[in-house]
Amino acid sequence: MAAYSVQVFNAGGKFRVVSTKPMPGNQWIQALVNAGCRVEVCTSQKTILSVEDILSLIGSRCDGVIGQLTEEWGETLFSALKKAGGHAFSNMAVGYNNVDVEAANKHGIAVGNTPVTKCLSHVPSWAESFRPAGSSISPLNAVLHKSALKEAESETSQRIEMTVDSCNLRGVLTETTAELAAALTLSAARRVVEADDFMRAGKYDGWLPNLFVGNLLKGQTVGIIGAGRIGSAYARMMVEGFKMNVIYYDLYQSKFLENFVTAYGNFLKSQGETPVTWKRASSAEEVLREADVVSLHPVLDKTTYHLINKERLSMMKKEAVLVNASRGPVIDEVALVEHLKVNPMFRVGLDVFEAWESQCLRADSPTLVMITQDEPYMKPGLGELPNAVVVPHIASASKWTREGMATLAALNVAGKLQGFPVWHNSNMVLPFLDENSPAPKACPSIVNAKVLGLQVAAPVSKM
Repeated sequence: MAAYSVQVFNAGGKFRVVSTKPMPGNQWIQALVNAGCRVEVCTSQKTILSVEDILSLIGSRCDGVIGQLTEEWGETLFSALKKAGGHAFSNMAVGYNNVDVEAANKHGIAVGNTPVTKCLSHVPSWAESFRPAGSSISPLNAVLHKSALKEAESETSQRIEMTVDSCNLRGVLTETTAELAAALTLSAARRVVEADDFMRAGKYDGWLPNLFVGNLLKGQTVGIIGAGRIGSAYARMMVEGFKMNVIYYDLYQSKFLENFVTAYGNFLKSQGETPVTWKRASSAEEVLREADVVSLHPVLDKTTYHLINKERLSMMKKEAVLVNASRGPVIDEVALVEHLKVNPMFRVGLDVFEAWESQCLRADSPTLVMITQDEPYMKPGLGELPNAVVVPHIASASKWTREGMATLAALNVAGKLQGFPVWHNSNMVLPFLDENSPAPKACPSIVNAKVLGLQVAAPVSKM
């Protein structure tokens, strides 16, 4: 096994904690140092560390590790970590499909993840006009209530208020992923990458009527498959930003999204503009047939593997835009390449790719259980197609988000090593990210806390 160079912080620390990669910001390092940890950060230029590489980093004595979603954390690594005296691991990611949690349970090792959240303080300017006179209710709550009360009695409106309150606290990963999906939509629809390449190649010698003609988004229909937090956030961006109508498919009704679109439509109507509309589709196929833009936001399981295949691609409009910032195997990439070749005005924007995750679907499991290391590789031909915009899995790559993820991962490990309980609500972790106040004495998010019998911190009355 190769020995890798490491950067050491707080060399005399009581606990030895390894980070398999340098991570953004300094708050995460300080959190570990404050907990009495010697922090060793692997500085290898190798993009993805192998199991053997990580075994070398763990060595004969290691109390905890912060790992990355590209690493295979299973029996071999958890056994080695336990043997080295460790009992804490955290992924720097919300997902932990690369982690065999059962193996971690077997060796008594806590597994952390990083569900970064942030309160949304922005209120759309159009919503201000809906605030009831003399009322303290927020403008956004007011506009949703006004829409909802037309069709519901007080009991229902109370449930809607609860929905609004819960939706006002969103994951920063929600917003940053939705923003990336919106960026891919614009880049693909308006052929931004093609035009950029054209300019850099020195090919532009004057304006032409047909030069890089793309799709206008305003007034068109955006389709959402999977209207959870990210899908709904993306839909709101497209509705407010481009006055697009919404058609969505989800197993569960998204009342918040429906009320939001209705309220914004009412506002537009009050201004003499054409109101936006929403429709809940009865199937994914209905969305594919009707939408001008389709953005994919489903979970990945056996039912959504290759959800977008040759047959369903053929249902879409010839000049549609398809966006995927969710999971790669939702799309059959081979079928997509062929469709893009035959339909040059059909465009796609991708942040995730099929190859790296396809082997994760085990025959005996309904969900992903282990990650592979092939993500850099696209299916042949995809990278050469001008009607495909491809980016390297950067949906979470905003500064605040990545630094927050690093800090939460560090606090998961630090908290476990110090014997702290598990935070009572992993979806409300802002107190851990306030640089001006001490972090709560708790582990932000331990996914196997119940199995390991870890104590849970009592809820606080106000954060």
